[in-house]
Amino acid sequence: MAQVIDGPVARNDWAAPPGAAAGPARHSWKARYVAALCLVDLLVGLASAGVALGLRFGPATTEPSHRSHIWLTLTLPFAWLVALALNRAYETRHLFVGNDEYVRVFRSGLALTATLAVVSLAFDFRVARGYVIIAMPLVTVAGVALRYALRQRLHRSWARGERLHRVLLVGHGSAVAELARRLRRERFHGLGVVGACLPYAESDGRPDPGPLPPVLGTFSDVAAAVGRAGADTVVVLSCPEMAGAALRRLAWQLERDDVDLIVASTLVDVAGDRTTIRPVDGLPMLHVEHPRLKGGRRVVKEIVDRVSALLLLVVAAPVLLLLALLIRTAPGAGGPAIFRQERVGRNGRLFVIYKFRTMHVDAEQRLAELVDRNESDGELFKIRDDPRVTPMGRWLRRFSLDELPQLINVVKGDMSLVGPRPPLPREVANYPPDMRRRLVVKPGLTGLWQVSGRSDLSWEESIRLDLSYVENWSFTMDLVILVRTLSAVIRSSGAY
Repeated sequence: MAQVIDGPVARNDWAAPPGAAAGPARHSWKARYVAALCLVDLLVGLASAGVALGLRFGPATTEPSHRSHIWLTLTLPFAWLVALALNRAYETRHLFVGNDEYVRVFRSGLALTATLAVVSLAFDFRVARGYVIIAMPLVTVAGVALRYALRQRLHRSWARGERLHRVLLVGHGSAVAELARRLRRERFHGLGVVGACLPYAESDGRPDPGPLPPVLGTFSDVAAAVGRAGADTVVVLSCPEMAGAALRRLAWQLERDDVDLIVASTLVDVAGDRTTIRPVDGLPMLHVEHPRLKGGRRVVKEIVDRVSALLLLVVAAPVLLLLALLIRTAPGAGGPAIFRQERVGRNGRLFVIYKFRTMHVDAEQRLAELVDRNESDGELFKIRDDPRVTPMGRWLRRFSLDELPQLINVVKGDMSLVGPRPPLPREVANYPPDMRRRLVVKPGLTGLWQVSGRSDLSWEESIRLDLSYVENWSFTMDLVILVRTLSAVIRSSGAY
Protein backbone atom coordinates (compact mmCIF):
# COMPACT_ATOMS: atom_id res chain seq x y z
CA MET A 1 0.00 0.00 0.00
CA ALA A 2 1.39 3.39 -0.97
CA GLN A 3 2.01 5.78 1.88
CA VAL A 4 1.81 9.53 1.44
CA ILE A 5 4.87 11.31 2.81
CA ASP A 6 4.59 14.78 4.31
CA GLY A 7 7.51 17.10 4.80
CA PRO A 8 10.97 16.87 3.15
CA VAL A 9 11.73 13.74 1.16
CA ALA A 10 13.87 11.29 3.09
CA ARG A 11 16.89 9.67 1.44
CA ASN A 12 15.88 6.24 0.05
CA ASP A 13 16.65 3.83 -2.75
CA TRP A 14 14.37 5.64 -5.19
CA ALA A 15 15.68 9.15 -4.63
CA ALA A 16 18.13 10.52 -7.16
CA PRO A 17 21.78 10.35 -6.02
CA PRO A 18 23.39 13.39 -4.39
CA GLY A 19 25.01 14.34 -7.71
CA ALA A 20 21.69 14.71 -9.51
CA ALA A 21 21.14 18.17 -10.87
CA ALA A 22 18.36 20.32 -9.44
CA GLY A 23 16.99 23.73 -10.30
CA PRO A 24 19.53 26.17 -11.77
CA ALA A 25 22.26 23.49 -11.66
CA ARG A 26 20.35 21.51 -14.26
CA HIS A 27 20.41 24.42 -16.70
CA SER A 28 24.05 25.24 -15.94
CA TRP A 29 25.35 21.80 -16.93
CA LYS A 30 23.22 21.85 -20.08
CA ALA A 31 24.63 25.25 -20.99
CA ARG A 32 28.17 23.98 -20.37
CA TYR A 33 27.46 20.92 -22.52
CA VAL A 34 26.21 23.05 -25.43
CA ALA A 35 29.21 25.37 -25.03
CA ALA A 36 31.52 22.34 -25.18
CA LEU A 37 29.75 21.20 -28.37
CA CYS A 38 30.29 24.63 -29.94
CA LEU A 39 33.99 24.57 -29.06
CA VAL A 40 34.41 21.02 -30.36
CA ASP A 41 32.59 21.85 -33.60
CA LEU A 42 34.72 24.96 -34.08
CA LEU A 43 37.91 22.93 -33.63
CA VAL A 44 36.62 20.18 -35.90
CA GLY A 45 35.87 22.73 -38.62
CA LEU A 46 39.30 24.35 -38.30
CA ALA A 47 41.15 21.02 -38.24
CA SER A 48 39.21 19.60 -41.21
CA ALA A 49 39.75 22.72 -43.29
CA GLY A 50 43.44 22.75 -42.36
CA VAL A 51 43.88 19.09 -43.31
CA ALA A 52 42.10 19.67 -46.62
CA LEU A 53 44.32 22.69 -47.34
CA GLY A 54 47.50 20.80 -46.56
CA LEU A 55 46.60 17.63 -48.48
CA ARG A 56 45.28 19.47 -51.54
CA PHE A 57 48.02 22.09 -51.98
CA GLY A 58 50.91 20.81 -49.87
CA PRO A 59 53.95 23.16 -49.66
CA ALA A 60 52.35 25.42 -52.28
CA THR A 61 49.75 26.59 -49.77
CA THR A 62 51.47 29.92 -49.16
CA GLU A 63 51.52 30.92 -52.83
CA PRO A 64 49.44 34.04 -53.64
CA SER A 65 47.21 32.08 -56.02
CA HIS A 66 45.99 29.98 -53.11
CA ARG A 67 45.32 32.89 -50.77
CA SER A 68 41.56 32.56 -51.31
CA HIS A 69 41.66 29.01 -49.94
CA ILE A 70 43.48 30.23 -46.83
CA TRP A 71 40.62 32.66 -46.19
CA LEU A 72 38.15 29.86 -46.86
CA THR A 73 39.97 27.69 -44.34
CA LEU A 74 39.65 30.40 -41.70
CA THR A 75 35.97 31.00 -42.54
CA LEU A 76 34.84 27.37 -42.79
CA PRO A 77 34.77 26.66 -38.99
CA PHE A 78 32.35 29.54 -38.39
CA ALA A 79 30.24 28.54 -41.40
CA TRP A 80 30.10 25.04 -39.90
CA LEU A 81 28.78 26.45 -36.63
CA VAL A 82 26.12 28.45 -38.49
CA ALA A 83 25.05 25.39 -40.48
CA LEU A 84 24.70 23.34 -37.30
CA ALA A 85 22.75 26.11 -35.58
CA LEU A 86 20.36 26.48 -38.52
CA ASN A 87 19.78 22.72 -38.44
CA ARG A 88 19.03 23.01 -34.69
CA ALA A 89 21.90 20.72 -33.73
CA TYR A 90 22.39 22.68 -30.47
CA GLU A 91 18.82 22.46 -29.17
CA THR A 92 18.81 20.33 -26.02
CA ARG A 93 15.70 18.41 -27.07
CA HIS A 94 17.78 16.85 -29.88
CA LEU A 95 20.81 16.07 -27.69
CA PHE A 96 21.77 13.46 -25.09
CA VAL A 97 19.80 10.44 -26.42
CA GLY A 98 18.60 9.13 -29.77
CA ASN A 99 19.97 9.52 -33.29
CA ASP A 100 18.36 12.84 -34.17
CA GLU A 101 21.50 14.78 -33.21
CA TYR A 102 23.69 12.79 -35.60
CA VAL A 103 21.15 13.11 -38.42
CA ARG A 104 21.20 16.89 -38.00
CA VAL A 105 25.01 16.97 -38.16
CA PHE A 106 24.87 14.95 -41.38
CA ARG A 107 22.27 17.32 -42.83
CA SER A 108 24.46 20.26 -41.87
CA GLY A 109 27.34 18.76 -43.85
CA LEU A 110 25.15 18.34 -46.93
CA ALA A 111 23.71 21.85 -46.57
CA LEU A 112 27.13 23.46 -46.19
CA THR A 113 28.47 21.56 -49.21
CA ALA A 114 25.50 22.69 -51.32
CA THR A 115 25.87 26.28 -50.11
CA LEU A 116 29.57 26.28 -50.96
CA ALA A 117 28.77 25.03 -54.47
CA VAL A 118 26.08 27.68 -55.03
CA VAL A 119 28.29 30.51 -53.75
CA SER A 120 31.15 29.31 -55.93
CA LEU A 121 28.97 29.41 -59.05
CA ALA A 122 27.11 32.62 -58.23
CA PHE A 123 30.17 34.73 -57.41
CA ASP A 124 32.66 32.96 -59.68
CA PHE A 125 34.66 31.94 -56.60
CA ARG A 126 36.88 29.10 -57.73
CA VAL A 127 37.17 26.36 -55.11
CA ALA A 128 39.37 23.35 -55.74
CA ARG A 129 37.21 20.23 -55.92
CA GLY A 130 39.86 18.23 -54.08
CA TYR A 131 39.64 20.68 -51.19
CA VAL A 132 35.86 20.26 -50.90
CA ILE A 133 36.02 16.46 -51.32
CA ILE A 134 38.43 16.26 -48.37
CA ALA A 135 37.07 18.98 -46.09
CA MET A 136 33.32 18.33 -46.10
CA PRO A 137 33.24 14.56 -45.47
CA LEU A 138 35.97 14.98 -42.87
CA VAL A 139 34.17 17.72 -40.94
CA THR A 140 30.92 15.72 -40.99
CA VAL A 141 32.41 12.39 -39.87
CA ALA A 142 34.64 14.01 -37.25
CA GLY A 143 31.71 16.09 -35.98
CA VAL A 144 29.56 12.99 -35.49
CA ALA A 145 32.41 11.04 -33.88
CA LEU A 146 33.31 13.72 -31.34
CA ARG A 147 29.67 14.38 -30.46
CA TYR A 148 29.30 10.65 -29.86
CA ALA A 149 32.36 10.73 -27.58
CA LEU A 150 30.93 13.66 -25.59
CA ARG A 151 27.60 11.86 -25.26
CA GLN A 152 29.28 8.68 -24.01
CA ARG A 153 31.08 10.76 -21.39
CA LEU A 154 27.73 12.23 -20.31
CA HIS A 155 26.13 8.76 -20.16
CA ARG A 156 28.96 7.53 -17.92
CA SER A 157 28.29 10.43 -15.56
CA TRP A 158 24.58 9.55 -15.57
CA ALA A 159 25.48 5.94 -14.74
CA ARG A 160 27.33 7.30 -11.69
CA GLY A 161 24.19 9.22 -10.70
CA GLU A 162 25.58 12.63 -11.65
CA ARG A 163 23.66 15.41 -13.45
CA LEU A 164 20.45 13.38 -13.55
CA HIS A 165 17.13 15.12 -14.02
CA ARG A 166 15.09 14.91 -10.80
CA VAL A 167 11.81 13.41 -11.95
CA LEU A 168 8.40 13.43 -10.27
CA LEU A 169 6.03 10.80 -11.69
CA VAL A 170 2.28 11.51 -11.84
CA GLY A 171 -0.14 8.66 -12.55
CA HIS A 172 -1.72 5.49 -11.28
CA GLY A 173 0.29 3.20 -9.03
CA SER A 174 0.93 0.32 -11.45
CA ALA A 175 2.08 2.65 -14.26
CA VAL A 176 4.26 4.65 -11.86
CA ALA A 177 5.87 1.49 -10.46
CA GLU A 178 6.63 0.14 -13.95
CA LEU A 179 8.15 3.37 -15.28
CA ALA A 180 10.14 3.93 -12.09
CA ARG A 181 11.56 0.42 -12.37
CA ARG A 182 12.60 0.96 -15.98
CA LEU A 183 14.15 4.37 -15.34
CA ARG A 184 16.02 3.01 -12.35
CA ARG A 185 17.49 0.23 -14.51
CA GLU A 186 18.22 2.37 -17.58
CA ARG A 187 20.14 5.38 -16.25
CA PHE A 188 21.42 6.31 -19.73
CA HIS A 189 18.18 8.28 -20.18
CA GLY A 190 19.39 10.71 -17.51
CA LEU A 191 16.19 10.57 -15.47
CA GLY A 192 16.35 9.93 -11.72
CA VAL A 193 12.99 9.41 -9.98
CA VAL A 194 12.65 11.31 -6.71
CA GLY A 195 8.95 10.91 -5.99
CA ALA A 196 5.41 10.34 -7.24
CA CYS A 197 1.89 11.69 -6.99
CA LEU A 198 -1.01 9.23 -7.15
CA PRO A 199 -4.80 9.64 -7.29
CA TYR A 200 -6.29 10.17 -3.86
CA ALA A 201 -8.29 6.94 -4.05
CA GLU A 202 -5.13 4.98 -4.80
CA SER A 203 -3.15 6.22 -1.83
CA ASP A 204 -5.31 4.17 0.51
CA GLY A 205 -7.19 0.91 0.26
CA ARG A 206 -5.96 -0.25 -3.19
CA PRO A 207 -3.89 -3.36 -3.98
CA ASP A 208 -0.14 -2.83 -3.70
CA PRO A 209 1.12 -1.97 -7.23
CA GLY A 210 4.70 -2.90 -6.34
CA PRO A 211 7.76 -0.92 -5.23
CA LEU A 212 6.95 2.77 -5.50
CA PRO A 213 8.99 5.95 -5.19
CA PRO A 214 8.11 8.18 -2.22
CA VAL A 215 4.47 9.24 -2.65
CA LEU A 216 4.42 13.01 -2.09
CA GLY A 217 0.70 13.62 -2.42
CA THR A 218 -2.21 13.44 -4.81
CA PHE A 219 -2.77 14.99 -8.23
CA SER A 220 -3.79 18.27 -6.62
CA ASP A 221 -0.43 18.43 -4.78
CA VAL A 222 1.90 18.17 -7.80
CA ALA A 223 3.15 21.76 -7.73
CA ALA A 224 3.89 21.58 -3.99
CA ALA A 225 5.53 18.14 -4.38
CA VAL A 226 7.87 19.55 -7.02
CA GLY A 227 9.19 22.09 -4.56
CA ARG A 228 9.51 19.61 -1.68
CA ALA A 229 11.39 17.06 -3.79
CA GLY A 230 13.51 19.61 -5.66
CA ALA A 231 12.27 18.10 -8.92
CA ASP A 232 13.03 19.76 -12.25
CA THR A 233 10.93 17.44 -14.45
CA VAL A 234 7.37 16.14 -14.14
CA VAL A 235 6.33 13.06 -16.12
CA VAL A 236 2.56 12.62 -16.43
CA LEU A 237 1.52 9.07 -17.26
CA SER A 238 -1.68 8.29 -19.13
CA CYS A 239 -4.70 8.63 -16.84
CA PRO A 240 -8.12 10.24 -17.32
CA GLU A 241 -7.76 12.46 -14.25
CA MET A 242 -4.75 14.29 -15.77
CA ALA A 243 -6.13 15.11 -19.22
CA GLY A 244 -7.50 18.20 -20.90
CA ALA A 245 -8.00 21.17 -18.59
CA ALA A 246 -6.24 19.51 -15.61
CA LEU A 247 -3.07 18.96 -17.66
CA ARG A 248 -3.22 22.50 -18.98
CA ARG A 249 -3.48 23.95 -15.47
CA LEU A 250 -0.53 21.82 -14.36
CA ALA A 251 1.54 23.14 -17.27
CA TRP A 252 0.76 26.72 -16.18
CA GLN A 253 1.84 25.95 -12.61
CA LEU A 254 5.11 24.33 -13.70
CA GLU A 255 5.87 27.15 -16.13
CA ARG A 256 6.39 29.60 -13.27
CA ASP A 257 9.31 27.58 -11.87
CA ASP A 258 10.68 26.53 -15.28
CA VAL A 259 9.99 22.85 -14.56
CA ASP A 260 9.90 20.58 -17.60
CA LEU A 261 6.64 18.75 -18.32
CA ILE A 262 6.68 15.39 -20.13
CA VAL A 263 3.48 13.60 -21.08
CA ALA A 264 4.05 9.87 -21.54
CA SER A 265 2.17 8.37 -24.47
CA THR A 266 0.26 5.11 -24.19
CA LEU A 267 1.98 3.95 -27.39
CA VAL A 268 4.50 1.21 -26.67
CA ASP A 269 7.92 1.27 -28.39
CA VAL A 270 6.88 3.54 -31.27
CA ALA A 271 9.74 5.74 -32.46
CA GLY A 272 9.27 9.48 -32.92
CA ASP A 273 9.72 9.42 -36.70
CA ARG A 274 6.52 7.33 -36.98
CA THR A 275 4.40 9.89 -35.16
CA THR A 276 3.12 13.27 -36.31
CA ILE A 277 0.98 15.72 -34.33
CA ARG A 278 -1.93 17.05 -36.37
CA PRO A 279 -4.03 19.68 -34.57
CA VAL A 280 -7.78 19.40 -35.13
CA ASP A 281 -9.79 22.32 -33.73
CA GLY A 282 -7.13 22.93 -31.06
CA LEU A 283 -6.92 19.24 -30.10
CA PRO A 284 -3.51 17.67 -30.84
CA MET A 285 -4.09 14.41 -32.70
CA LEU A 286 -1.17 11.97 -32.76
CA HIS A 287 -0.98 10.27 -36.14
CA VAL A 288 0.91 6.95 -36.11
CA GLU A 289 2.34 5.66 -39.39
CA HIS A 290 2.56 1.95 -40.13
CA PRO A 291 5.99 0.31 -39.69
CA ARG A 292 8.12 -0.14 -42.80
CA LEU A 293 7.80 -3.89 -43.29
CA LYS A 294 7.72 -3.92 -47.12
CA GLY A 295 8.69 -1.78 -50.08
CA GLY A 296 11.85 -0.49 -51.70
CA ARG A 297 13.76 0.05 -48.48
CA ARG A 298 13.35 -3.59 -47.50
CA VAL A 299 14.59 -4.66 -50.95
CA VAL A 300 17.67 -2.47 -50.51
CA LYS A 301 18.22 -3.96 -47.04
CA GLU A 302 18.04 -7.45 -48.56
CA ILE A 303 20.64 -6.60 -51.19
CA VAL A 304 22.96 -4.87 -48.73
CA ASP A 305 22.68 -7.80 -46.30
CA ARG A 306 23.59 -10.45 -48.85
CA VAL A 307 26.38 -8.52 -50.55
CA SER A 308 27.93 -7.45 -47.23
CA ALA A 309 27.73 -10.98 -45.80
CA LEU A 310 29.35 -12.42 -48.93
CA LEU A 311 32.21 -9.92 -48.75
CA LEU A 312 32.69 -10.61 -45.04
CA LEU A 313 32.78 -14.36 -45.70
CA VAL A 314 35.50 -13.91 -48.32
CA VAL A 315 37.57 -11.63 -46.08
CA ALA A 316 37.09 -13.79 -42.97
CA ALA A 317 37.60 -17.16 -44.72
CA PRO A 318 41.10 -17.73 -43.27
CA VAL A 319 39.83 -16.94 -39.75
CA LEU A 320 36.86 -19.27 -40.17
CA LEU A 321 39.10 -22.12 -41.33
CA LEU A 322 41.49 -21.55 -38.43
CA LEU A 323 38.66 -21.54 -35.88
CA ALA A 324 37.19 -24.72 -37.38
CA LEU A 325 40.59 -26.39 -37.12
CA LEU A 326 41.02 -25.29 -33.48
CA ILE A 327 37.57 -26.64 -32.56
CA ARG A 328 38.28 -30.02 -34.16
CA THR A 329 41.72 -30.38 -32.54
CA ALA A 330 40.90 -28.94 -29.07
CA PRO A 331 41.58 -31.44 -26.24
CA GLY A 332 38.50 -33.51 -25.46
CA ALA A 333 36.40 -31.76 -28.10
CA GLY A 334 35.55 -34.33 -30.74
CA GLY A 335 32.66 -34.00 -33.15
CA PRO A 336 32.09 -31.57 -36.03
CA ALA A 337 33.23 -27.95 -35.99
CA ILE A 338 29.87 -26.63 -37.26
CA PHE A 339 26.72 -26.97 -35.17
CA ARG A 340 23.44 -27.12 -37.09
CA GLN A 341 20.09 -26.40 -35.48
CA GLU A 342 16.58 -25.74 -36.74
CA ARG A 343 15.32 -22.20 -36.11
CA VAL A 344 12.22 -20.21 -37.05
CA GLY A 345 12.60 -17.46 -39.63
CA ARG A 346 10.35 -14.88 -41.26
CA ASN A 347 6.66 -15.78 -41.32
CA GLY A 348 7.36 -18.94 -39.32
CA ARG A 349 9.46 -20.63 -42.01
CA LEU A 350 11.94 -23.17 -40.61
CA PHE A 351 15.61 -23.02 -41.60
CA VAL A 352 18.90 -24.54 -40.43
CA ILE A 353 21.20 -22.15 -38.63
CA TYR A 354 24.99 -22.58 -38.68
CA LYS A 355 27.23 -21.86 -35.70
CA PHE A 356 30.64 -22.96 -34.50
CA ARG A 357 30.12 -25.76 -31.98
CA THR A 358 30.74 -24.52 -28.43
CA MET A 359 29.33 -27.51 -26.49
CA HIS A 360 30.16 -31.16 -26.11
CA VAL A 361 28.51 -33.44 -28.66
CA ASP A 362 26.10 -34.87 -26.05
CA ALA A 363 24.81 -31.43 -24.98
CA GLU A 364 21.21 -32.06 -26.06
CA GLN A 365 21.07 -35.38 -24.19
CA ARG A 366 22.29 -33.70 -20.99
CA LEU A 367 19.74 -30.88 -21.18
CA ALA A 368 17.09 -32.73 -19.15
CA GLU A 369 19.36 -33.07 -16.11
CA LEU A 370 20.09 -29.30 -16.10
CA VAL A 371 16.56 -27.94 -16.49
CA ASP A 372 16.28 -27.12 -12.77
CA ARG A 373 19.35 -24.86 -13.02
CA ASN A 374 17.87 -22.61 -15.71
CA GLU A 375 18.61 -18.94 -14.95
CA SER A 376 16.26 -17.52 -17.60
CA ASP A 377 12.76 -16.37 -16.64
CA GLY A 378 11.17 -17.30 -19.97
CA GLU A 379 11.36 -19.81 -22.79
CA LEU A 380 15.14 -19.54 -23.12
CA PHE A 381 17.45 -21.99 -21.35
CA LYS A 382 20.52 -20.19 -20.01
CA ILE A 383 23.12 -21.11 -17.38
CA ARG A 384 26.01 -18.76 -16.71
CA ASP A 385 28.41 -21.67 -16.01
CA ASP A 386 26.93 -24.32 -18.30
CA PRO A 387 28.96 -27.55 -17.81
CA ARG A 388 28.19 -28.59 -21.39
CA VAL A 389 30.26 -25.72 -22.84
CA THR A 390 33.83 -26.63 -23.82
CA PRO A 391 36.81 -24.43 -22.82
CA MET A 392 37.22 -23.49 -26.47
CA GLY A 393 33.49 -22.77 -26.64
CA ARG A 394 33.66 -20.31 -23.73
CA TRP A 395 36.32 -18.34 -25.54
CA LEU A 396 34.30 -18.35 -28.76
CA ARG A 397 31.15 -17.19 -26.95
CA ARG A 398 32.99 -14.47 -25.11
CA PHE A 399 33.82 -12.73 -28.39
CA SER A 400 30.74 -13.97 -30.30
CA LEU A 401 32.99 -15.79 -32.78
CA ASP A 402 30.68 -18.80 -32.67
CA GLU A 403 28.11 -16.79 -34.64
CA LEU A 404 30.34 -16.04 -37.64
CA PRO A 405 29.07 -19.02 -39.72
CA GLN A 406 25.63 -17.38 -39.64
CA LEU A 407 26.98 -15.18 -42.44
CA ILE A 408 26.16 -18.20 -44.63
CA ASN A 409 22.53 -17.91 -43.49
CA VAL A 410 22.55 -14.23 -44.45
CA VAL A 411 23.90 -15.00 -47.93
CA LYS A 412 21.24 -17.71 -48.34
CA GLY A 413 18.51 -15.25 -47.37
CA ASP A 414 17.45 -17.01 -44.16
CA MET A 415 18.70 -14.17 -41.94
CA SER A 416 19.68 -10.49 -42.00
CA LEU A 417 22.75 -8.83 -40.56
CA VAL A 418 20.46 -7.02 -38.08
CA GLY A 419 17.14 -8.30 -36.80
CA PRO A 420 15.37 -10.10 -33.93
CA ARG A 421 17.00 -13.09 -32.24
CA PRO A 422 16.40 -16.34 -34.23
CA PRO A 423 14.08 -18.41 -31.98
CA LEU A 424 13.78 -22.16 -31.54
CA PRO A 425 10.57 -23.92 -32.66
CA ARG A 426 9.73 -24.86 -29.05
CA GLU A 427 9.93 -21.18 -28.06
CA VAL A 428 7.63 -20.10 -30.88
CA ALA A 429 5.12 -22.83 -29.96
CA ASN A 430 4.61 -21.07 -26.60
CA TYR A 431 4.47 -17.52 -27.98
CA PRO A 432 1.38 -15.48 -27.13
CA PRO A 433 -0.14 -13.61 -30.11
CA ASP A 434 1.82 -10.39 -29.46
CA MET A 435 5.20 -12.13 -29.62
CA ARG A 436 4.49 -13.61 -33.05
CA ARG A 437 4.85 -10.08 -34.39
CA ARG A 438 8.63 -10.53 -34.29
CA LEU A 439 8.34 -13.21 -36.99
CA VAL A 440 7.23 -10.75 -39.70
CA VAL A 441 10.89 -9.91 -40.44
CA LYS A 442 14.00 -12.03 -40.82
CA PRO A 443 16.01 -12.85 -37.69
CA GLY A 444 19.40 -11.17 -37.42
CA LEU A 445 23.02 -12.02 -36.83
CA THR A 446 22.93 -9.17 -34.32
CA GLY A 447 20.19 -6.92 -32.98
CA LEU A 448 18.95 -4.77 -30.13
CA TRP A 449 18.93 -7.87 -27.92
CA GLN A 450 22.69 -8.34 -28.41
CA VAL A 451 23.80 -4.74 -27.92
CA SER A 452 21.59 -4.36 -24.82
CA GLY A 453 22.94 -7.17 -22.67
CA ARG A 454 22.25 -10.47 -24.48
CA SER A 455 21.89 -13.25 -21.90
CA ASP A 456 21.72 -10.74 -19.02
CA LEU A 457 18.31 -9.57 -20.29
CA SER A 458 15.06 -10.92 -18.95
CA TRP A 459 12.79 -12.81 -21.32
CA GLU A 460 10.24 -9.98 -21.30
CA GLU A 461 12.90 -7.35 -22.01
CA SER A 462 14.47 -9.30 -24.89
CA ILE A 463 11.05 -9.73 -26.53
CA ARG A 464 10.27 -6.03 -26.05
CA LEU A 465 13.53 -5.07 -27.77
CA ASP A 466 12.81 -7.38 -30.70
CA LEU A 467 9.32 -5.94 -31.12
CA SER A 468 10.73 -2.41 -30.89
CA TYR A 469 13.12 -3.21 -33.73
CA VAL A 470 10.31 -4.62 -35.89
CA GLU A 471 8.10 -1.58 -35.33
CA ASN A 472 10.77 1.10 -35.79
CA TRP A 473 13.25 -0.32 -38.30
CA SER A 474 15.34 2.08 -40.35
CA PHE A 475 18.73 2.07 -42.08
CA THR A 476 20.04 4.41 -39.40
CA MET A 477 18.97 1.98 -36.67
CA ASP A 478 20.75 -0.89 -38.45
CA LEU A 479 23.93 1.15 -38.73
CA VAL A 480 23.83 2.16 -35.06
CA ILE A 481 23.26 -1.46 -33.97
CA LEU A 482 26.19 -2.68 -36.06
CA VAL A 483 28.47 -0.07 -34.49
CA ARG A 484 27.22 -0.89 -30.99
CA THR A 485 27.74 -4.61 -31.68
CA LEU A 486 31.49 -4.05 -31.90
CA SER A 487 31.43 -2.40 -28.47
CA ALA A 488 29.25 -5.18 -27.00
CA VAL A 489 31.58 -7.87 -28.35
CA ILE A 490 34.66 -6.14 -26.91
CA ARG A 491 32.97 -5.78 -23.49
CA SER A 492 31.70 -9.38 -23.64
CA SER A 493 28.61 -8.25 -21.70
CA GLY A 494 26.02 -11.00 -21.30
CA ALA A 495 28.09 -13.47 -23.35
CA TYR A 496 27.86 -16.95 -21.84
